[in-house]
Amino acid sequence: MTQPKTDPRILRTRKLIMDSFMELSGEKEFKDITVKDITTEAMINRATFYYHFEDIYDLLEKVLSEVLLVNLDCEFYKNEKLNEEVIVSIFMAITNFQKSLSNRCHRGYEDTIARIIREQLEIVFYKLLCNQHPTKDEQSLKVTAVMLSWGIYGASVEWRRSGKKVSPEEYIKLAIPFLI
Repeated sequence: MTQPKTDPRILRTRKLIMDSFMELSGEKEFKDITVKDITTEAMINRATFYYHFEDIYDLLEKVLSEVLLVNLDCEFYKNEKLNEEVIVSIFMAITNFQKSLSNRCHRGYEDTIARIIREQLEIVFYKLLCNQHPTKDEQSLKVTAVMLSWGIYGASVEWRRSGKKVSPEEYIKLAIPFLI
């Protein structure tokens, strides 16, 4: 059974709300952004906002997830296998995503951001592992995907904390001989 197509107007409105939120997040702290600010910026009413999102935290989560997915370019990894190029590419995408967030105003939401990054990485790594080991036990591949997602996320946090003395690419390449 095919899924019904989503009305393009619904998709446009959702994107408009998300774009308005991104625009506002460049101007003020997340804690200071209200639904009214977003509806005014997007020129929609409150009911339309709540049709698309439960609340402003749901909007934050959806925006971060979608921005991260764009950064990760998940289509690229669909048929790939886990190798040095893929690990470097994923690490670069994560550090770029975190850099773009630090220019915005999401302080205080590190736990939400960390969870979103790890969840999306877990999905990517699971697909990569399934491509590479199609006959392996699903649970083993899921555990491996969890370990890789937490490890890559942790390495990106450590890279930021270390003062970014080397590029993200140089940093992750230090570990690759021990991972592959």
